[in-house]
Amino acid sequence: MAEPAEEVEKPGRTRLIGGPGMLLVWVYGVMVVGAVSRSAVQIATEFDKAPLAYSLSAVAGLVYGFITYSLVRGGETARKAALVCCAAELTGVLTVGTWTLADPSAFPDATVWSDYGMGYLFIPVLLPVTAMFWLRKSRTPN
Repeated sequence: MAEPAEEVEKPGRTRLIGGPGMLLVWVYGVMVVGAVSRSAVQIATEFDKAPLAYSLSAVAGLVYGFITYSLVRGGETARKAALVCCAAELTGVLTVGTWTLADPSAFPDATVWSDYGMGYLFIPVLLPVTAMFWLRKSRTPN
């Protein structure tokens, strides 16, 4: 009979389960629930009012979901994917945040990333920066 293979930690594996990494997972998880549920209700009930805003909130929810999954998954590939996604998230927050300030008429209703996430206590702009810092620091040396 073959014995079950033990999971061997590979060099460069991200260590996220515990401490600040677990906090990131929880905060991203809350953001997934908030962004997806909000956008789902808005898309289902009043999409014609602000289609761009509601679609961007749905995209934000998907991005948060992918990052949450990557943080939980761990490993070097997931760490790199999470870093790329966090950079894309930060780009989205900065772009949408600036757009909502420069042309408020383009967004009749707020998105998760409007005004740099002011409606979410600026968590949307702080979270990717914190996550990228943590993902860089949590990588074990080869």
